[in-house]
Amino acid sequence: MYNRILVPVDGSATSKRGLQEAIRLAQLTKGRVRLLHVMDVLSLAIAGEGYSMSSGDLIDFAGKRGEEVLAEAKHVVEAAGVPVETSLVDNVSGRVAELVADGVAGWKADVVVLGTHGRRGVGRLMLGSDAEQIVRTSAVPVLLVRAKAGS
Repeated sequence: MYNRILVPVDGSATSKRGLQEAIRLAQLTKGRVRLLHVMDVLSLAIAGEGYSMSSGDLIDFAGKRGEEVLAEAKHVVEAAGVPVETSLVDNVSGRVAELVADGVAGWKADVVVLGTHGRRGVGRLMLGSDAEQIVRTSAVPVLLVRAKAGS
């Protein structure tokens, strides 16, 4: 059954919806959750958040932000009485989908649960879809949790 539930988290409202579904699944199966956060240093740099930072400072900033996201999500899972652990990785070594696949294999996850915006058309084309790539490459089932309407 789904005893080892891998949950990629980024702190967004959509990610939090995925986390809530993963908690419900873990409670039903008496499973455990591993939270995975991918530090997206390149996106931070492009978005301008790292405009005045050196590459080392940017990596430190992304790491601290990732630790905050993981700590917040871990607190939510612990409060629900579900065993939880965390993993922080950077995207320098691959795409998000590849890093999730590595997390599945390395931890021997039974299922991946993640939130998705469910973008279509130009929005998906321009932004890409990590969720779609995870579904396409995952060796285990993937449960996608859609964002609330209007999100």
